[in-house]
Amino acid sequence: MNIVAMSRWRAAGTIVAALSLLGCSDDGAADSEDGVGTETSSESGTGTGTGTGTGSTTGTGTDSEAGTETETADTSTDSSTDSSETQPPGDCAGYFPADAVWCRDVTDAETTADSQTVVTWLDAAGWGNNDTFQIDFSIEVLEAEADTPKLDFEATGAFYSPDCDYVAMPVPEGGALEGEQGYACESDGDCHLIVVSRDEGLLYEMWRANIEDGTFYGGCLAVWDMSVVYDDDGRGQGCTSADAAGFPIAPLLFSADEVAAGSIDHAIRFILPNANIRDLIYAPPATHSTNATSGPVEAPPYGVHLRLRPDYPIDDLPSEGAKVVARAMQTYGMFLSDGGQIALTAQSDRFTTAKWAGLLTPQDLVELRPADFEVIEHGALLDWGDQDCSREPLGTPP
Repeated sequence: MNIVAMSRWRAAGTIVAALSLLGCSDDGAADSEDGVGTETSSESGTGTGTGTGTGSTTGTGTDSEAGTETETADTSTDSSTDSSETQPPGDCAGYFPADAVWCRDVTDAETTADSQTVVTWLDAAGWGNNDTFQIDFSIEVLEAEADTPKLDFEATGAFYSPDCDYVAMPVPEGGALEGEQGYACESDGDCHLIVVSRDEGLLYEMWRANIEDGTFYGGCLAVWDMSVVYDDDGRGQGCTSADAAGFPIAPLLFSADEVAAGSIDHAIRFILPNANIRDLIYAPPATHSTNATSGPVEAPPYGVHLRLRPDYPIDDLPSEGAKVVARAMQTYGMFLSDGGQIALTAQSDRFTTAKWAGLLTPQDLVELRPADFEVIEHGALLDWGDQDCSREPLGTPP
């Protein structure tokens, strides 16, 4: 997936409670690069999370070669800021409180004044991937236990300050990066590392992770407080995350377990080619765009929230799994999270109980066209060129 612009972030939401352990650094996010990473052959940008999976357990220890175990600073977060509120976590997609934007029913939500213009333009431009609405099943969501060791990482050129957090990350034994068999980023892809630490109440999401020869190399790490209902400022206006739009990845993924159970109770992540995303513009609740975008004013902006039309003939879809996904898109919609080619991202079934085989194939939703969707109203659009990410990251970035 494509992380073509993660170079900013403003303080909002939560910051580490032990402020003495945190550092605030200048925005060294290399504005000239403007983006978390560069496009890969799949053109899928800063992270393409998959799966709302909460059942992907991978054990508790770490490989003896997987970096350096460390006694880490307290990464608990202080959610008493003005921009968000604290609630019990887990009711939204297994991660965030029930009121989180990812889990709001938008069946009857108002559409934007230019909704028809946007979907008509996108219908002509296409989804990407030769205009095929396809599903990618490569992102892993791992579960950390209370005793899972945390590893320090060496920041790479894919780490941006102050957008990204710099704290040790739990690395469960036997886990894997997106699209990989283990923790080595052998494909040179996005290599997302997503770990849920329920004992801490934190969601760790890293773009461009790579653990090899005993060293943990890391790109942008975004640590999310799962007790917080993030508002439109997210982790900071103008700031990115492990996904280009500044969203968390895990709560927007759908899993085989959910589809097998017959219900996906949250919005879904989708991506588009950068040329089909409005240049530099983003819509709340996104907090970030990228310099790689080049679409005209009619194109959808980063963060756009699309809803499948209520009159779409779902019963005509080829599988029960496809119908479950389509119903979720009618009820909760899908958010434009990243730049790339494969439109939808589902969680890998490597660590889930249910498996994708016989449930859903990559091509089961190819009949869906942009014209089958509507654009949900989320307020005034923002110009990323006018924003300056300013936030206090967790840890002290190098």
